[in-house]
Amino acid sequence: MTLLSVNLNKIAVLRNSRGGHEPDICRAAQTCIEAGCGGITVHPRPDQRHVRPQDVRTLAAMLRGRVEYNIEGNPFAAARGDYPGLIALAREVRPTQVTLVPDSDGQITSDHGFDLRRDIAQLHPLVSELCDLGCRVSLFVDAGSRDFELAAAIGAQRVEIYTGPYAEAFADGQPAAALAACADTARRAQQAGLAVNAGHDLSQANLGTFKAAIPGLAEVSIGHALIGEALYEGLATTVRNYLQILR
Repeated sequence: MTLLSVNLNKIAVLRNSRGGHEPDICRAAQTCIEAGCGGITVHPRPDQRHVRPQDVRTLAAMLRGRVEYNIEGNPFAAARGDYPGLIALAREVRPTQVTLVPDSDGQITSDHGFDLRRDIAQLHPLVSELCDLGCRVSLFVDAGSRDFELAAAIGAQRVEIYTGPYAEAFADGQPAAALAACADTARRAQQAGLAVNAGHDLSQANLGTFKAAIPGLAEVSIGHALIGEALYEGLATTVRNYLQILR
């Protein structure tokens, strides 16, 4: 079955808006694990507007040996203040997976993937170091991306397809072209020997259609929609709903 990794960034956003420790990100992770999720995702950024470096460390200690731990981020973003940089955090906590994403402070959320042909030389030493640490490496890519053989050649094991355009098209009632682009991208990545993850704006409404179109989908990382839906139905119930869709 496709693994569900729950992104807890929005829990941290709510906590940070007030200060203090509530809602507790570890309690949220525990609730998701008890409901059956297979992984927890966080995306620390240098501006620390949601998940902070200490959250990354605390969750690592809690999750080790229980579920997969996926840390997302821009490997090229410099250390700043208490933020040591993505690779430095990976050295400290040794997550199951590191998903490399070309985001910047100016982005509200991740909105595009790597250009593999342009970025591969710069990514190569970072991917090699992460693999040496024992981390699985996934590269964030757009639907329609190519050059997956280059990603495989530098040691990346997966790609994560950016599904924002698919989610927008689904909401507009015309998902066919965007879905076909995702499916074609997944096929080409798999043919190059890469496993396929997906994430961004996936929801209970659009996930089933997406999953059916992507044979062999390894993992979905879902945060914004899942946490929003949990406001109405509860976090554990919402996680179980997603797992049922993935079955």
